[in-house]
Amino acid sequence: MRFALSLFCVVSVASCTATKPAPLLKVNQSGYLTQGQKLALIPGKSNQAFQLVALPSGQTVLSGQSSESQLWAPAGEAVSVADFTQVQTDGRYRLEVAGYAAVELQISAQPYAQLHDAAIKAFYFNRASQQQDPAYAGTWARPAGHPDDNIKIHASAASANRPEGTVIQSPKGWYDAGDYNKYIVNSGISTFTLLDAWTDFKDFYRQREWTIPESTNSMPDLLDEVLWNLDWMSSMQDPADGGVYHKLTTLNFEGAVMPHQAVAQRYVVQKTTAAALNFAAVMAKASRVLSEFEADQPAKAALFSQQAIKAWQWANENPAIYYQQPADVSTGAYGDNKLADEFAWAAAELYLLTGEQPYLQQFFQLAQPVQTASWASVSALGYFSLVKEAKDLTPEQRNLVSNAITAVADQFVAQHQASAYKVAMVQEDFVWGSNAVAMNKAILLYKANQITAKAGYVEAMQGLLDYVLGRNPLDLTYVTGFGVKSPQHIHHRPSEADDVKAPVPGWLAGGAQPGQQDKCQYSSKLPALSYVDDWCSYASNEVTINWNAPLVYMLAAFSQQVSKP
Repeated sequence: MRFALSLFCVVSVASCTATKPAPLLKVNQSGYLTQGQKLALIPGKSNQAFQLVALPSGQTVLSGQSSESQLWAPAGEAVSVADFTQVQTDGRYRLEVAGYAAVELQISAQPYAQLHDAAIKAFYFNRASQQQDPAYAGTWARPAGHPDDNIKIHASAASANRPEGTVIQSPKGWYDAGDYNKYIVNSGISTFTLLDAWTDFKDFYRQREWTIPESTNSMPDLLDEVLWNLDWMSSMQDPADGGVYHKLTTLNFEGAVMPHQAVAQRYVVQKTTAAALNFAAVMAKASRVLSEFEADQPAKAALFSQQAIKAWQWANENPAIYYQQPADVSTGAYGDNKLADEFAWAAAELYLLTGEQPYLQQFFQLAQPVQTASWASVSALGYFSLVKEAKDLTPEQRNLVSNAITAVADQFVAQHQASAYKVAMVQEDFVWGSNAVAMNKAILLYKANQITAKAGYVEAMQGLLDYVLGRNPLDLTYVTGFGVKSPQHIHHRPSEADDVKAPVPGWLAGGAQPGQQDKCQYSSKLPALSYVDDWCSYASNEVTINWNAPLVYMLAAFSQQVSKP
């Protein structure tokens, strides 16, 4: 009874004791949209008869036959596809195939709403500088960690106005990942993605709450959460020159301790061009969003606008200051020495902020081919903003921007259709954070569908979401606390160090990838099987804000519901 258990786990993760299911019939363990595509995978054999049985009545509502079996190379596994898309009545069902363990699944108009709320609330659980009370954090309540009111200027960040050892304050923000440091370039794409979720799904977010300390105010919870990080980012700019510090960090990673027990000195490290451009792009976007909420956040939009412009100016005066890890620092580098995509992204956001044509000209001069977004590859983000928000592009400019997005989306559709697993994931997508690759591909497909609605875009999006929610070779929902089989030992210090057996819920694990940089014991080197649910596996089982953000976006997209022609 797989799905019935997963619904209970959503409410009380700590009390779940699921037995390990047989890795056989593979389904989206969170459910299927009433009007959406509904596929399950049957390992091994072709043309298998299957039945979909309504529960609790036991009535067979569909009898069908699966497709021919095909090999999916990333997993070395042959599967056939059972398609029950035509069933469009909400309810609980059991999928039956002779010789396989039956699985339960759900069809619903809103199968992902609770999952969405957990995925965005994960950001609350990763807040720095705040005590997490039981009223908001439940089982995972903890003392405040990292007030960050005694941050030192590292030698690499020293300037005339702020020499080495100067003390500044830089509170709030989200811990970046399983560690307790805060990094501008990774924070940048995470914050932008959540701001973009607001831009695209305002109807979904205006009244939606998930029990955070700010839920009683008049701001939408999504923007309250984003502001916690924006306020930290704002503090990372040197007011004297507009440069932005690359990261706020200890010299070395902390051990597996709770935030309040991690008390080593923290520093801001080196101003970089990448940090300034990420900062400029995000603050420009944030200023536009917050202009609607002047009464709630007086002068905040104006401040962020000024900071964005100043950071842009610094970056143009210092166009090639790349991050160089100091000898005494060993935490994440997030180094990037190819910045044309960052320049183009920031130019697009500043054009939309100011309406000034030189920014738009810079975008078109510097714009790189659209690629799946990541912290180091932000070329798509400026295109996304322009196609949604720009009102005065010429027809030629609009076609260029639109076609750049849809051409890549068409490639993803072809990957989806060619895949035995019906998922647009190919061998080279199984990199560090492969599940975020899946979700960022899905975002691009959503953007393309908003330009030109196509069934193929929506089906490829659904396939990618199905993949991270259980329809994968590991038969694993990659989000903590959901599904019958989900990660229990994520690389996340609070989840490892607290006295709660279950991990903090709502986190998307990084996912399978064959690099195995952590030297843990893996059972396979195949790309889609190279995953281990162990604290030691930071290469496959860590969680990060930039992996959760695209998951949040796509769950909002499906909860507000994408259109299908």
